[in-house]
Amino acid sequence: MVRRMATGFDSLALSPALQAVVAELGYESLTPIQEQGIPVLLAGKDLVGQSKTGSGKTAAFALPVLQTLNLEDRTLQAVVLCPTRELCGQVAREFRKLGRRHPGLAVLTVSGGEPGRPQSEALARGVHVVVGTPGRVLDHLGRGTLRLGTVRSLVLDEADRMLDMGFEEDMEKILAEMPKQRQTALFSATFPHSIHVMSGRYQKDPVRITIEDPAEDEGQIQQAVVIVSPEQKIDALASVLATHPHESALVFCNLKSSVRELARRLSDAGVVTEALHGDLEQFHRDRVMAMFRNQSIRVLVATDVAARGIDVADLELVVNFDLPHSPEVYVHRIGRTGRAGARGISVSLVTPGEKRKLRDVEHHVGASIERMKREPETAATLLERIARDAKMAMLQISGGRKDKVRPGDILGALTGEAGGLEASEVGKIEIHDRWSYVAVATDKGKHALRSLNAGKIKGRRFRATLIPPQRHS
Repeated sequence: MVRRMATGFDSLALSPALQAVVAELGYESLTPIQEQGIPVLLAGKDLVGQSKTGSGKTAAFALPVLQTLNLEDRTLQAVVLCPTRELCGQVAREFRKLGRRHPGLAVLTVSGGEPGRPQSEALARGVHVVVGTPGRVLDHLGRGTLRLGTVRSLVLDEADRMLDMGFEEDMEKILAEMPKQRQTALFSATFPHSIHVMSGRYQKDPVRITIEDPAEDEGQIQQAVVIVSPEQKIDALASVLATHPHESALVFCNLKSSVRELARRLSDAGVVTEALHGDLEQFHRDRVMAMFRNQSIRVLVATDVAARGIDVADLELVVNFDLPHSPEVYVHRIGRTGRAGARGISVSLVTPGEKRKLRDVEHHVGASIERMKREPETAATLLERIARDAKMAMLQISGGRKDKVRPGDILGALTGEAGGLEASEVGKIEIHDRWSYVAVATDKGKHALRSLNAGKIKGRRFRATLIPPQRHS
């Protein structure tokens, strides 16, 4: 089958400001969900969009929402509900990035794990867009700090996952508080009966778009399985990590205790590793996510819920240390690699007692998955082969969005006369409310630390700290 080339963003009826931003960001071709979904939303219609993770759906709803905002009216006009804190942060960052030519745009993340008072104070001052988890949004509704009467656009992002996580009752209560006259967009990787029911109850004649994965895209992820006894899983994981060269690998476990233990084992062997699970405080979760995104750790071990919303460019390897409980979760996991035309590898460690689950996965993906043999060497020997520094080092700076710090300010401080780094030696820069993260080449980490602490950013002194991966006990 010949795949039709997607048209460009200039074919859309976007405002000059949004057209300028997408040009500045280097966006050229529309993804299928953007090409089909954006015109529907710009026309004011309700939408059900079914597409896999990493398909560009955030821009598909963020651009139409930004187009409809009245920036002079500092009232809440759009709400985006997401299943996790991490995804909320990702969506909010995309709104701010795409809305950077919208003067005065106020986007607020409303999620758990952070103090509620600053969120309440921001709501009292007025915001245009709220991106939140159902639980915290409902909490603010109950306290009277959030009012939905002026909302014109509602987006349910990863709606199937919110239902899987038990948010159905919270979502129903929130939807009941929404104005009847609004636009509702529902995005989901799968379309179970519960999504059909919710769409029928809360949407008006929605346009349904289903993006099938073309065969050439499916080929971007090489899937493999290693059949292994439970006591040999560490050896098998070491074999996978050593056999498939990578800068970044994401390893999934089903239990928090397994995440902690596996991260400890890898870290003790000299592999730069971090753990991500639901027991971590939000500050630490944000820091771990930043480290993984900017390649200052090589292996991230995570549970499904904690890893929801991870979007890492060029993630080369996903390993299912534990086979997930459902085929749908398997597809979500492996979909984090092989994005945007890049090649990716997914390897699952399967015990003899899980062969029935494996058959269910193969039936779901419609193909037999390659069986792979592991290296005969022990875990200690194999991990020694890959125990090296990560590509980047990460610095944390004690100034952020509320201090008017911008990525260009940090880049300038590092590459100017005082910093002396080449632009190619500076990696990803993330700006949070009260702190920022910047990645620099590993061998430049200490130099960058000294120059930032000795110099100024925007004429002010901020404290910089070099953040090493944690030792796991």
